[in-house]
Amino acid sequence: MATDAAEYEHILYERRGRIALVTLNRPKKLNAWTPVMENEFIDAVNRTAMDGDLSVLVVTGAGRGYCAGADIGGWSAEIATREERAPGSPWIARDGSPEVPIALSRGKPVIAAINGPAIGIGLTMSMACDIRIASDRATFSARFVKVGLTPECGSSRYLPLVAGLSNALYLTLTGRIIEADEAKERRLVDRVVPHETLMDEAMALAEEIAANPVDAVWGAKRLFHENAVEDDLRRVVTHEVHAIREQRRLPAHAEAVAAFVEKREPRFH
Repeated sequence: MATDAAEYEHILYERRGRIALVTLNRPKKLNAWTPVMENEFIDAVNRTAMDGDLSVLVVTGAGRGYCAGADIGGWSAEIATREERAPGSPWIARDGSPEVPIALSRGKPVIAAINGPAIGIGLTMSMACDIRIASDRATFSARFVKVGLTPECGSSRYLPLVAGLSNALYLTLTGRIIEADEAKERRLVDRVVPHETLMDEAMALAEEIAANPVDAVWGAKRLFHENAVEDDLRRVVTHEVHAIREQRRLPAHAEAVAAFVEKREPRFH
């Protein structure tokens, strides 16, 4: 399959038809998260959202790891110089990566293809993705308490939403590392597949989603993200009414109706 690659320092970005593939690319460090990686990741998510020819984003890791958490190599120096630094550090990740879940929630549908350890932000970033497929070699941990920190990257919302409050607290308060099968039992991931077929499975699912009208798919995703924690049912249905009125005016809806009448498959792309 032809690809269109773009250069970054700590990630790889490829276009494969209507699918964008982001690969966290620090394999010798198990793709530990860095300031550079964070900025590049956000750029790639936003870039995919702005590209009308792209429908789905798939995220995975190079080598043996998905993302082994933050690269803590410089933390001791940071702690030692904390009083000397000016406020307002440009490294957003020091304060819990707030822009990562926001970019993911606003962007095109995201499939996390978790190929290895997903630790710390590697876990919490994947919770902000929309669908999670794990290799049978993947491991998971919300290890923040093990380094004297609290969860970040929107995980105090997404972890209970995805896994349930009890599972979220179990993982967060223990900091335990769990295997892929237990992660599936605890609802962290949607599927566990053999390691060798992970990317084939993820790309096939992405292709299935990408075959649908991009505006309808993206609009449906945004509705769920907006309404998942909305207590007022009136606001929920109002959001839905506005969204469906918008979709009715778009060409994809007219094409779907015409295809039904003409007894043929719709041609969305």
